Amino acid sequence: MPHRFYSMSAEIRKQRKGYYEILEKTQKGGVDVTGWFEWFLDCLEAALVKTEKSISTVLQKAAFWDRYRLVSMNERQIKMVNLLWDGFDGKLTSSKWAKITKCSADTALRDIQDLMTKGVLRKTDEGGRSTNYELVM
Repeated sequence: MPHRFYSMSAEIRKQRKGYYEILEKTQKGGVDVTGWFEWFLDCLEAALVKTEKSISTVLQKAAFWDRYRLVSMNERQIKMVNLLWDGFDGKLTSSKWAKITKCSADTALRDIQDLMTKGVLRKTDEGGRSTNYELVM
């Protein structure tokens, strides 16, 4: 049985309003279903593009962990690196690190500095009190 890596149902749910509009228009129209086919193919394309992005992210994450496989990291660091890969919302600061990993601000800063020394994280161009960090890709 072939494997499918895209989800039409998820994309149809996302475009639910358009789906019902084109379905109603097609049902009330004549025998021409061109509009429905166009909508369906656009929906399929959107599902495939989303899947392509997801697969690309998975491959980048795998390459990242392969590159840093010999770098020792503690549980907090592993958790935060995975969180950054899996769609961290906003900018990573030491205070957010401390809150998410439930550690002190000093420990968070030490974790971050350790990963910077190891080449895993770097400071973004913004500095000062709004210092934030990103993965080195």
